Amino acid sequence: MGRLIKAEIRKTLSTKSWWGLMIPAVVFSFLFAMIWGFIVGDINDYLGGSDARQLASLLGVELGNLPVGLLALGHGVNIGTLFPVIFGVYALAGEYAKKTITTTFLTAPNRGAALTAKMITYIGWGAIYGVIIVGSASLGTVLTVDEVGIPSAGEWMAVLGGGVLATILATLFGIGVGAVWKSVVGATITLTIWMLVVENVLVFAAFGWLEVRWLGGVLPNGTLNGIVGAIGAEAFGAAGVTVPGDLNEDLQWLLQFTAGAPGAFSWWAAALIFFAWTMVFFLSGWAANKRRDIT
Repeated sequence: MGRLIKAEIRKTLSTKSWWGLMIPAVVFSFLFAMIWGFIVGDINDYLGGSDARQLASLLGVELGNLPVGLLALGHGVNIGTLFPVIFGVYALAGEYAKKTITTTFLTAPNRGAALTAKMITYIGWGAIYGVIIVGSASLGTVLTVDEVGIPSAGEWMAVLGGGVLATILATLFGIGVGAVWKSVVGATITLTIWMLVVENVLVFAAFGWLEVRWLGGVLPNGTLNGIVGAIGAEAFGAAGVTVPGDLNEDLQWLLQFTAGAPGAFSWWAAALIFFAWTMVFFLSGWAANKRRDIT
């Protein structure tokens, strides 16, 4: 297994995909954190005076002491997770496109061993993406949020842990989708449109027209975003098991959206639900590649 993992690492490093996707991941996570840092820097203006005062009162803190940096961090990390998904697509779909999958399978004891080595390797890559994305988002947050709004060390560590977990699962999710589809272009375009456009339209339409507030908490992109976003939402009393009973439902959804996790139940629920989505595609791709013709 060690030999197969080393081969996977060398194979990945010989391509441009790992750094070609890392660069936009860093840039977008930094920019989105900066933009949202400017937006939520004055939470009183963002929410409106009465809502902001209500929120601070329910949480038992002064208005100026709310950890608004978590909101910026959530959006920065969430946009960054798109790129590990695409990176994961390349893991198997890229090999089919380059016609290297035959060599990969034939040089391993069996296909299961080859797929396991690939999974372990990309878990490592996912963790690397997570650390770098959280670091980029943190820099964007620090540059735009006042000192009192910067997350505490404990909150930042929670974001780091959640970010790494999210990018690992995102990478495995991408592997699964690419393994099922076997097309880099098709899977990448479809996933990008779904994650950036379609799912967001569905979530907003469900909230605005049907007053359904939980849809983002069960769909793939929403649950991926919720792993980190719900940490910020929970800090503002808008998710988790300690939601203040007097918090207006529309304000709760707005806070969840502001944290990057509209509809999220909690960070751990988001992680479990997205893990289920990941397993659906990953195991489907595993099964498909165990019997797929590679000649």
